[in-house]
Amino acid sequence: MHFKLVGSTDGAQDVTVGLGPNGELRYPSYPPGSDVTQFIGVGEFQCYDKYMLAQLRQHAEALGNPMWGLAGPHNAPGYDESPDSSEFFRDHGSWDSPYGDFFLSWYAGKLLSHGDRVLGMASRVFGSKPVELSAKVPFMHWWHGAQSRPAEAVAGFYKSNKKNGYSPVAKVFAQHGCTMVVPGMDVCMNKQQRNTGSSPDKLLVQIKNACRRHGARIAGENASLVMTHTSSFPRIKSNIVTAELMRPTFFTYRRMGAEFFSPEHWPPFMEFVRSVVCGEWDEDDETAAAVSTYDELPQPV
Repeated sequence: MHFKLVGSTDGAQDVTVGLGPNGELRYPSYPPGSDVTQFIGVGEFQCYDKYMLAQLRQHAEALGNPMWGLAGPHNAPGYDESPDSSEFFRDHGSWDSPYGDFFLSWYAGKLLSHGDRVLGMASRVFGSKPVELSAKVPFMHWWHGAQSRPAEAVAGFYKSNKKNGYSPVAKVFAQHGCTMVVPGMDVCMNKQQRNTGSSPDKLLVQIKNACRRHGARIAGENASLVMTHTSSFPRIKSNIVTAELMRPTFFTYRRMGAEFFSPEHWPPFMEFVRSVVCGEWDEDDETAAAVSTYDELPQPV
């Protein structure tokens, strides 16, 4: 990736660095366009092109285990399969073996090196400018309750030696003065997600702990692939305002299409913004201000 600064940054305060699919630091382990609030498969390792296989083979030979570098795991699940569908991610499966540790450490290390290189380049280009750098990480909350954390592992986040996979990433972000943006702060666990061992609350706590441990700033977004329903506003507020751990430095609200500006959605959003920025308003003031603001907006055709 090549960065070239054109002109001044007088009008820019933040620069977001894209690191992978949907801008996130991860492998494309689940199908593009998947609704990650509903996706229930583990995903699939992305290490089968000739370049990755050559690097895997070289790494295995350097460690004295050339047979481990012939290919990726042969017994890992596919995109839409559960951890129990094959041997690799089952409890005490291949992931929890010397070979599993070898492969997952290498796989996560390649992703971390990529993020380190790109953020290092960005910090060198923008380091002397009055802007804040930020980049996104994935919010891989499904199958989080499994011992192997399979969805995180195939995306490149490996929980090794009982350390969560976001810890080394937070360290790299802190080293380059980059804010870690976490999408999905509106995600609530539903019945389907409960069946997949989803645990958005626990994962968010782990991410915040990793950032606090390494001194990395954290920011948030709502889920990027689905429009956030107004019922999710209290959930977002609890994560960015009343959070007991680290509070995000900023929050970006996404998916603001034509439907969002309808009378059904716009007033609750205005109320949500005021409650976050200004605290609670009197009910009459909130209603009057919301209606007034809506009337001033251009209406979708």
